[in-house]
Amino acid sequence: MATTSRTPSSKNTSAKAHDGFAYSQADFQQLIEDALGLARTLGATDAAAEVSEGVGLSVSVRKGKLENVERNRDKTIGVTVYVGQRRGNASTSDFSAQALEQTVRAAYDIARYTAEDPAAGLPSPDDLAMGRAARRDLDLFHPWAVDAEAAADLARRCEDAALVVDPRITNSEGAGVSAQQSHFFAGNTAGFRGGYASSRHSLSVSPIAGRGKDMQRDFWYSSERDARDMARPEAVGRYAAERALARLKSRKIATCEVPVLFENTLAAGLLGAYVQATSGGALYRKATFLLDSLGQPIFPKHIDVLEDPHILKGKGSAPFDDEGVLTRKRRVVKQGVVQGYFLSSYSARKLGMRTTGHAGGSQNLTMTSRLTDPKDNLKAMLKKLGTGLFVTELMGQGVNYVTGDYSRGAAGYWVENGVIQYPVHEITIAGHLGEMFRQIVAIGADAYTYGSKTVGSVLIERMKVAGH
Repeated sequence: MATTSRTPSSKNTSAKAHDGFAYSQADFQQLIEDALGLARTLGATDAAAEVSEGVGLSVSVRKGKLENVERNRDKTIGVTVYVGQRRGNASTSDFSAQALEQTVRAAYDIARYTAEDPAAGLPSPDDLAMGRAARRDLDLFHPWAVDAEAAADLARRCEDAALVVDPRITNSEGAGVSAQQSHFFAGNTAGFRGGYASSRHSLSVSPIAGRGKDMQRDFWYSSERDARDMARPEAVGRYAAERALARLKSRKIATCEVPVLFENTLAAGLLGAYVQATSGGALYRKATFLLDSLGQPIFPKHIDVLEDPHILKGKGSAPFDDEGVLTRKRRVVKQGVVQGYFLSSYSARKLGMRTTGHAGGSQNLTMTSRLTDPKDNLKAMLKKLGTGLFVTELMGQGVNYVTGDYSRGAAGYWVENGVIQYPVHEITIAGHLGEMFRQIVAIGADAYTYGSKTVGSVLIERMKVAGH
């Protein structure tokens, strides 16, 4: 976005004073050494600590007028102390020597009086990211030197572009710009030391179409590590308006059982449900419908899921996880068969397995189909849908990861013979996640990245649609 100034990014992702932070990485590293040293002095068997700082600006406008300007700056240091297999945690936002000592002592005292946990402890040194691996630069830090005035101007351009698309765009819930950056450093008594800076910037707008009972709202946004990679505000505004307009004159439909096509913006949620169900916490608590799924066919043979934590500028990229464990590229699902879970050191020990480097969650997942043709855009996917429901919005939290039951409020479009007929609303789609995964017929070439997950539109063979 060439309209605003920007601090040049450095290939060295360690924080410096001119990046807008109050503390340098050297400051953080000293705090870590002090915390670990204090823990050892008190008698801790092992310890880990992490210190972080975040700073940002958020600006919103509505109908051209400035609504909010928020600046945030926060900092924290968290300490985990082990006394044998007893564990204690404490944190503080006060970086003074006295506060640090009190925090370490609090964590130590908690550990002394906590019940033993056979799974408690630091990761194995063999699993930790050490030396160059811990310092791997993934180009995650791109500070954006945008001030409140320039941010408000960008938001107005975005909203104005939405409002002029069509006279039927009658109102707006506003537009916003956010510029956020943070850095951290972590270490433990097993020898791990590592930290880096990262950034996340966004632009969004939510226009309203129609009047009276036939009002419809939609939104669109752009979010990137580097502000220069975001879509232009005019493009974001226009597309948001087009989405809102397309929903006018929505109808209810009769209850039926039909094929359902999930828009690419929603398909990441299906992948997220899979991650949740195969994560260590759910597995060792036996609170998942995918218990003992390792090596089992959960998806059709044409489905693969790849994880790559080392994509430059990736929103889920990291050289190591929250425990300092080295991250690795891997196949999560191959030809429909589960190849690995998402485990931290703790959950891995509970399961009698080895950590997969997922303390903190998954990293840059991509779900693909071996049947996908490069020409399988949305139009082609609607043809594959034939007659059924194209879902563009989901509401509610009706997903039970223990049983796999899935029920969500939805809105979208009724499709016949591969052509959209009219928008629909006030419906519910329901099924079972296990069956939904097995019934993935196709994945579009219209891949979209939502957070750290990338997938095209997903066609499911059959689901129950509750209407009137």
